[in-house]
Amino acid sequence: MGDPVPLTTPRLVLTAPDEGDVDAIYEACQDPDIQRYTTVPSPYTRGNAVDFVGLVADWWDSGIEHVWAVRAYGELAGVVGLHGIKDGAAELGFWTAPSARGNGYMTEASAAVIDFAFGPMRLERVEWRAVVGNVASARVAQKLGFQLEGTQRKALPGHGIGGAHGRADGWVAGLLSTDPRVERVWPARADDPV
Repeated sequence: MGDPVPLTTPRLVLTAPDEGDVDAIYEACQDPDIQRYTTVPSPYTRGNAVDFVGLVADWWDSGIEHVWAVRAYGELAGVVGLHGIKDGAAELGFWTAPSARGNGYMTEASAAVIDFAFGPMRLERVEWRAVVGNVASARVAQKLGFQLEGTQRKALPGHGIGGAHGRADGWVAGLLSTDPRVERVWPARADDPV
């Protein structure tokens, strides 16, 4: 359906991951939090990174996923994508390399991706999901204006460390193209993000 579309922000360049990113992706995905809170294989091998980079062009071509490598000052800071693109909606997913955390890069990158989703892609809804306990991801979603919609029991498949990729409880939030893009404060409940 299309070629990867590069995006830029004041500090970041977002392009499709390529062969030059394989080692940085492999290194970042050794992080226990990335393995716990995302669906990357665990253990994560260099071959997994090679396969991932190879799949991105196919995903863009088919239109089912749009994935970007997030680069800050020439270094890989993370990966962000729109997944399950269908019927005017998609899910926002991302991870940040440990060395790039705490700089606001993923909020900035995700805002650019959402602009693309609601602009040229003309999506009506972007959904965010995270394993219960992934507070860093929840903070990004709150800053982007997502409205918390609840906690779903055993809703997220393929999460866990050490090959224990079972199902995990998940938070879900949504952002509509018509919603104001202002930071949200979500209610504090025992099972919700702070």
